[in-house]
Order: sequence, then structure tokens, then C-alpha cells
Amino acid sequence: MQHSLKIALIADTHGLLRPAALAALAGCTAIIHAGDIGTPQILDALRQQAPLHAVRGNNDHGDWAEQLPHSLELEFAGTRLFVVHEPAHVPTDLAERGFQVAICGHSHKPLIETRNGLLLINPGSAGPRRFTLPLSVALLHLGGETPRAELIAL
Repeated sequence: MQHSLKIALIADTHGLLRPAALAALAGCTAIIHAGDIGTPQILDALRQQAPLHAVRGNNDHGDWAEQLPHSLELEFAGTRLFVVHEPAHVPTDLAERGFQVAICGHSHKPLIETRNGLLLINPGSAGPRRFTLPLSVALLHLGGETPRAELIAL
């Protein structure tokens, strides 16, 4: 039997790491930041919580951001994950390529949806509030039969 893993998902911090976001991510096996990080200090703070995987967002600029990949392919507990900032950059053939989960940010709109056998997750924005959109992060639970995600309002 596989152990259950809890992966924290965060996006669109835009230089603001809220204490509520850090509290929501506590105790996770790993953290995935889906871009628009804002500053390298955000990455440093998240690395103190758990191993960090991050992609560059369209608003991430400078030497620190240039070192971040445009997309990531990760595997936890036998589950393959694809991470990219913009939903438009999620390849349409991920499920055929053996991925079970796609994670993106950019829209600031939280989303958990299954499309063509792929669990698509946008944790929403954890940074400055944009319009009337909610502030949130997400948790991805792995190790069971199917990956499961939940949104956490901040």
C-alpha cells in the first residue's frame, strides 16, 4: 500500500506571501508554485517549508526568474504531474502521455476539474487580491486510487 502524500499548490503570489497561505501549506511533502512568484524571497520562504518546485510566470523577470523552467514534469507516489503557468500552455495530449494531473495558475480563478481523464488544478491566487476573485491555495492528495484535490480559501 502506498503512503498518502499531501502536495501544496500555490500560484500568483506576485510578491506577497500571506501568513494564511504559509499556514495552509504546513506539513506538506512538497510545494509546487505555478508561477507569477514576484520575488526570489517568496521562493526562499517556501523552501523553508518543504521541497519546492516552481515554474516561471509571465510576470516573473530578472536573473532569479530566468533560472526557472517554463514547465515541469514531476512524479510523486507513482502519479505524473505537469506544471505550467498559463492554462493555454497545458498540452492537450497529457493523459495520452501518462500524466494524471496538470497544474497551472495565471487566471487567478481557482479550478478543480477532470478533463479527458486528466485532473486539472488551478490553486487560484495567493497574492494580492484581483478584482473580486477569491484568494486560495490547493492541496493535492496522492497515493490513493486516484489523485484528489481540494481548494483552501485564504
